[in-house]
Amino acid sequence: MSGWLVAGAGTLGVGTYFGWDGFTIQSGNLVVIVVMIILFVLALVVPFPGGKRRK
Repeated sequence: MSGWLVAGAGTLGVGTYFGWDGFTIQSGNLVVIVVMIILFVLALVVPFPGGKRRK
């Protein structure tokens, strides 16, 4: 069942790479890292639901 996933991965096109002074990153990985940073910042800023109430 997973054989078609492995076979299909080889047919994908070449990714776009960005490089700065010896540091190279693929555009897809850069998008994932940026989204993770945004979610981390939101987790720090957005309060928990019901966090202001005490029993």
